[in-house]
Amino acid sequence: MQTELSKRLGVEHAVFGFTPFPAVAAAISRAGGFGVLGAVRYTAPDDLARDLDWMQDHVDGRPYGLDVVMPAKKVEGVSEADVEAMIPESHRQFVEDTLARHGVPGLAEGEAAGWRITGWMEQVARGQLDVAFDYPIKLLANALGSPPADVVARAHERGVLVAALAGSARHARKHAEAGLDIVVAQGYEAGGHTGEIASMVLTPEVTEAVAPLPVLAAGGIGGGEQVAAALALGAQGVWLGSVWLTTTEADLHSPALTRKLLAAGSGDTVRSRALTGKPARQLRTAWTDAWDDPAGPGTLPMPLQGLLVAEAVSRIQKYEVEPLLGTPVGQIVGRMTAERSVQAVFDDLTSGFEKAVARLNRIAGRA
Repeated sequence: MQTELSKRLGVEHAVFGFTPFPAVAAAISRAGGFGVLGAVRYTAPDDLARDLDWMQDHVDGRPYGLDVVMPAKKVEGVSEADVEAMIPESHRQFVEDTLARHGVPGLAEGEAAGWRITGWMEQVARGQLDVAFDYPIKLLANALGSPPADVVARAHERGVLVAALAGSARHARKHAEAGLDIVVAQGYEAGGHTGEIASMVLTPEVTEAVAPLPVLAAGGIGGGEQVAAALALGAQGVWLGSVWLTTTEADLHSPALTRKLLAAGSGDTVRSRALTGKPARQLRTAWTDAWDDPAGPGTLPMPLQGLLVAEAVSRIQKYEVEPLLGTPVGQIVGRMTAERSVQAVFDDLTSGFEKAVARLNRIAGRA
């Protein structure tokens, strides 16, 4: 599954795997793909450095990259405390009432609330980059549009390619105008933040809009046949995220959540603002239903919603309260029916790709 882009980056397969787990990212690179570590959870530079050190020791010299969440526009003088103060008390009460209805215990006295969505703040993302550029990363991806111009220049000075996600041809053109090297066309089916256009429509629109820039197809891809379809639509590779959640190398810290993912069908996800304030595809749960109910207070804009629900999400995850327990995941979850190693996923991707290409060759009379 080689393309011009995969050859340029020195990888065997044009499969780019986004994941928050260093062990998964390293395994993707070792399997011949391109592992991309999600950095949004790292609020402390030392923690990111620790995990990048670990990856350096476990990728067997293969290339890898980093994904950040960085706004293109800078907001001066706004602290996390300033943002917290903007959250209405009525929304805080709604969170507590919802948790109480499901019997979710509180955290122990003095226990930290766990991960908070602060990676969106520019000073946090820039701290992540200060660390990352000390490592031989080959790709920097941004999930919130084009990174600031000085970040793009800084990456290019180090020979690092820059990519960004796009949910429409219009967004993709902006990435091209900003001097980015790769556009990730992320369809409606994808997990996490998505637009409203499905991959089958979006991928050829984006490839035509930014040609000759390479495009990666994302959203609803989890099998080799879908990789072949993406390349047929003009992409130079695929960007996969959800499929790695149920790999044996993933560290979800929740057997209950793994069970829910393995049991879910492709219709068991919902595009909801419940997690971050922006539409993000995730497992449908009693938590998403509560926030999407017209009788409720409605979600807050990003980043207020993420800060509001951070402690609640930590409590739900810690106590594995199954009706409320969810995670961002795409519609491909319906094909995630068994725990497999990252290498086993690649074996299935390559064999499915070969079968799809052979089938098309027979149709075209070439076999």
